[in-house]
Amino acid sequence: MKDHGIPPNPFNPHAWITGNPKIGKGTWIGAFCLIDGLGGLEIGKACDISCGAHIVTHSTVRRCISGRRHNKIDFARTKIGHNVFIGENATILKGVEIGHHSVIGAGAVVTENTKIPAYSLVVGIPARVVRSLREEVSAFKNGKRHKKTKRK
Repeated sequence: MKDHGIPPNPFNPHAWITGNPKIGKGTWIGAFCLIDGLGGLEIGKACDISCGAHIVTHSTVRRCISGRRHNKIDFARTKIGHNVFIGENATILKGVEIGHHSVIGAGAVVTENTKIPAYSLVVGIPARVVRSLREEVSAFKNGKRHKKTKRK
């Protein structure tokens, strides 16, 4: 395999991790993920980041559409709490904060500077909170099964 100057991934060898993100103990990163730590990224403990998910901390949109007249890349710190599940092919854009024990659904796009409260189920494009997971998390922590709840 050709050396692209990217340091080896201590997670899945097919994930691309740039910059120096802070990644908590027990976090799992699947194949074909893009983890962009260039603008400051903190991922909590015991998170699962499913295959193909992208977490970015920068944008080159203004630079591109200005014909390179705006020569600055925009960066924003991104923070993901502990025990967060990010579904396949979800995208987390720069400046996002995701609270502990949240689930980001497959294919969701969490737009720039969005703040997701802890215990949230988040889906869609753009991503939106559809309900709280507080009861399920409490039941799981206590070793109990939780009855299924209907979506709103």
